[in-house]
Amino acid sequence: MAPPRGPLRRYYTPYEVAMHNTPDDCWVSFLGGVFNLTDLIKANQGSLAAPLIAAAGQDITHWFDPTTKDPKRHICPATHIERFYTPMGRFIHVPPPEPVCNWDTSFGLAWWRDAKKYQIGLLSARTRVVRVRNVLTDQEDQIEVPCEEKLVEIRERYLELNAHAKSYTWKALVKDPNGDTHVFQELDLNLTLEENGVPDETPVFEDHHVPTDYFIPVLHVYWNDDLTVA
Repeated sequence: MAPPRGPLRRYYTPYEVAMHNTPDDCWVSFLGGVFNLTDLIKANQGSLAAPLIAAAGQDITHWFDPTTKDPKRHICPATHIERFYTPMGRFIHVPPPEPVCNWDTSFGLAWWRDAKKYQIGLLSARTRVVRVRNVLTDQEDQIEVPCEEKLVEIRERYLELNAHAKSYTWKALVKDPNGDTHVFQELDLNLTLEENGVPDETPVFEDHHVPTDYFIPVLHVYWNDDLTVA
């Protein structure tokens, strides 16, 4: 499989998938997964690759039946025969609509049935934006993260902005469970932000028609004595 640009992750954001949108670097998402189809396209040059290339970097869940996980089917209005529904164009491993003698089935399993071969991670069901403030340098960065990620995974994202991210203690202002005040608390790297007491309030803002960037939570990183090697 062609190596992905950037580190492999457990979850990807739609924006990260959208960055891989060429025939030589083709990612798609569907049914909750993220798939690198670059090698599939290289091995199947021709018109059947065109719909996948056109959809590179996009979510194609609407192509598939969520129950069978096969491409959707319909009754052809001309022939009254059930066949795969491909308004985007017939794509790799979808059989011809009519019987033909030259249809090669030597590929074995259709690629969507052998999806684990191409899957590189999961698509985040919801993302959120956080600010990471380096207390040592007073620098602040804003990053989009999957809500499902644990803080240790968010730290891996922050490593792209700060090579010494592993040498910092992470804290945030969270509500004191014993009162109505807020306190700075060290965050547990093995928990999500929500589990650490840093809720995602974006849905509340959306419900009240308030801009979602009105308040973005801040994660404070405090430098430890032992710097890791960059």
